Amino acid sequence: MKHSIKYKMALSFITLITATLIMIGILNYAFSEQYYMDKKQDIMEESWNMINEIGTESKAPGASFYHFCSNNNLYFAAMDDQLTLLWTNSQEPNLLINRIFGYNFMKDNKNQETIRKTDKYILQKTYDAAVQIDYLELWGKTSNGSYYIVRCPVESIKEASAISNQFYLMIGIPMILVGALVIWILTKRMVKPLQQLSEISKSMAQLDFDVKYKGKNHDEISVLGNNLNIMSEKLQNTITELKTANLELQDDIEKKIQVDEMRKEFLSNVTHELKTPIALIQGYAEGLNDNINEDEESRAFYCEVIMDEAMKMNKMVKKLLNLNQIEFGNDQVMMERFDLTELIQGVLQSSRILIEQKEAQILYEPGGPVSVWGDEFKIEEVVTNYLTNALNHLNDEKKIEITCKEEHGIVTTTVFNTGDPIPEEDIDKVWIKFYKVDKARTREYGGSGIGLSIVKAIMDSMHQKCGGQNYENGVAFWFTLESK
Repeated sequence: MKHSIKYKMALSFITLITATLIMIGILNYAFSEQYYMDKKQDIMEESWNMINEIGTESKAPGASFYHFCSNNNLYFAAMDDQLTLLWTNSQEPNLLINRIFGYNFMKDNKNQETIRKTDKYILQKTYDAAVQIDYLELWGKTSNGSYYIVRCPVESIKEASAISNQFYLMIGIPMILVGALVIWILTKRMVKPLQQLSEISKSMAQLDFDVKYKGKNHDEISVLGNNLNIMSEKLQNTITELKTANLELQDDIEKKIQVDEMRKEFLSNVTHELKTPIALIQGYAEGLNDNINEDEESRAFYCEVIMDEAMKMNKMVKKLLNLNQIEFGNDQVMMERFDLTELIQGVLQSSRILIEQKEAQILYEPGGPVSVWGDEFKIEEVVTNYLTNALNHLNDEKKIEITCKEEHGIVTTTVFNTGDPIPEEDIDKVWIKFYKVDKARTREYGGSGIGLSIVKAIMDSMHQKCGGQNYENGVAFWFTLESK
């Protein structure tokens, strides 16, 4: 978590905001009172300028001046040169008159601290012993000869500063919390596309190119995501071409070594397997030619035997040709990525009639798509051969179970059928062409002993593994494919 960019961004912004608010709070606490004092002094000087423009014999200050003093908590008084009160907003005008008289004629300068002094007025801080309060005062003589004094209690300035500090503290902490929440939400939204790109890169590192970036914005992250999508497609196409080229190269090397041996073995096996059906066909054909049985029913039986043996020979020859093409490399392997689950479901659907005839119970529970690399057409033939083999050897509960398990990038597909186990000495020989464990039963359903040989040849052509395993209640055949 602490290494996450989302955590780092959120922590950085929250720390910055918190530090900024704390610094503002410290500055506000340290300098707000002095700032209020300076502003109040400026306001008092502004009132002097306003009153100085009004002559003693001219019109009285307007409502705006009284409003200005009221808003700024200023108490003022103005007198003519005879010390007659002209204007005031104070409830105790005599107090202000006494202050003017004392300052101008008695030169009373006790308990005073001069802040600013000009040739027209004096701005000072004074202590009023009568009410025991500190005041800011400005007094002087205007250009038309009248006397003016304005004062403001210092306590109100300090109180305003304290209230400001309290208010800042009250809103500062909630603002930090709210800001932290908002920053966390915004950071999460900002970092989400980056997290998606990170997951995509992990998948690409594992050679899984199915995951794509789906951002809809038009910012730099979306441009990066789209470039990753393009790169993913090109890498997938390149890997597909490399796998196909690699298989072709390996096949070319092995082909030269195996051609002579395979040709000899092929001719020997074909001669052996065709000997029996040819002898049967020849014998029954000679019987028909010599009219050994003249009745119609016997002739029909002879013809059926001949046709049945010819059909079996035709199937065997087709399988041998198919096997020959695979083993000699004439049937090119096309490596591609496909869904194994969909393929198995297709094989089960096309074999539905045969499954019903055998009264078989199929147990197959796909957990979702299973993407693998291989030649989809040939893998379909492998699954079909395994399923057909299982149906032909069903016994007992007549159950067929198909499973797909992925481990370390390898998907193992297993087809299990209940029935008699294969003798241990024959379990490794069933992949040999024309090898039959139970010749009588193989003959019964028309088997030629080539199906599993074709499976072995297909898996070898893709450099994958296949095998068989006995269980107490049946036999399982399996094959592997790469998922990455």
